Amino acid sequence: MWRARLTSPTRIPVLKKDHPDHHDAELVLKLYELRREGVMRESRKQLNASWWPSSLEEVLAITKYDHPLNEAYRQCSTYWEMTYAMARHGVMHADFMLESTGEGLLLYARIEPWLTEYREQTSPIAFRNSEWVAKETELGRMIMDRFRKRVKVMAGGK
Repeated sequence: MWRARLTSPTRIPVLKKDHPDHHDAELVLKLYELRREGVMRESRKQLNASWWPSSLEEVLAITKYDHPLNEAYRQCSTYWEMTYAMARHGVMHADFMLESTGEGLLLYARIEPWLTEYREQTSPIAFRNSEWVAKETELGRMIMDRFRKRVKVMAGGK
């Protein structure tokens, strides 16, 4: 069963699946395969191991092409936005998807403290799918609680 609802972060009607089905399982398995691809795996490793911004300047710096982690950042951020768009637009059940693909919210948790300024300086729609998953899904809210704490510690408690 599908239902449309209005969401505050996006202000557009979003289709939401009430229950996952076998198509959701196929998509989740495909997303897992893509995460294992060599370039994606290396990008995730680089970003998750070493990028813990503690200021807006550090967040904006990684968006510059000469930053050593720019390619990894672009690879991961676009992958997770694409993945979360599938949930936000009702292509797959959001909580079912998050049971195995919450890692993108760790990246979003690093951007979130400066999201407004980041959008003003980069793109007004940056991370809107991640934001939707983080705020509009039960599992997303639970994962974000844990990731916000981790990011705070890793970024030096700032």
